[in-house]
Amino acid sequence: MKYTKEYFLRFMEIFAKHLAENKDYLTQLDAAIGDGDHGINMDRGAKTALQRLSDTNPSTPSAVLRTIGMALLSSVGGAAGPLYGTAFMKMSIALGNKEEIDDKELVKALEQALLGIKGLGKAQVGEKTMVDVWEPVVTFLKEEIINGNKELKDVCNELVLLAEERMKATIPMQARKGRASYLGERSIGHQDPGATSSYLFFKSLCEALGGN
Repeated sequence: MKYTKEYFLRFMEIFAKHLAENKDYLTQLDAAIGDGDHGINMDRGAKTALQRLSDTNPSTPSAVLRTIGMALLSSVGGAAGPLYGTAFMKMSIALGNKEEIDDKELVKALEQALLGIKGLGKAQVGEKTMVDVWEPVVTFLKEEIINGNKELKDVCNELVLLAEERMKATIPMQARKGRASYLGERSIGHQDPGATSSYLFFKSLCEALGGN
């Protein structure tokens, strides 16, 4: 399948919708182990990104992702802004100036996003962060799409289930990064808000395929 700027614009609209619908839930999750602002911040960042996309009308997938990344970096507080902003910027760089990209290029861009997130946050799997969703999902996509020659549309059901499973797997973990780590064992029993918004990110990638 080929992905044009329209796909990424549709993705951002869907991601923003999910963030708006889950704003209170994400904030509630963050209130238990963090600053209590993840839902508010992500919703504001998504709305800023949509406005900038409307104002600038970027012409390529890379330009769309760069616009989103810059909007998140400038408007989202806490750790989420730099982490998500970096992810989108890394994807933008990976895609170059092509007007359309294929499935393998999309997965390679997501891999660069993961590397950017890990480089900035210094987190590994098992530390109760967004990496607990991103890393297994990217590993799955590399295996299925780059090695297995499948397309994203072929693996979306499994992808969304995996992202949900790994999101829920953060509940029994003890946080090792960020403000949540200050709680020590008291962070156990709470779902990580960054992992939750990451689940919404990957769900949106799949829903954008059908123009939902």
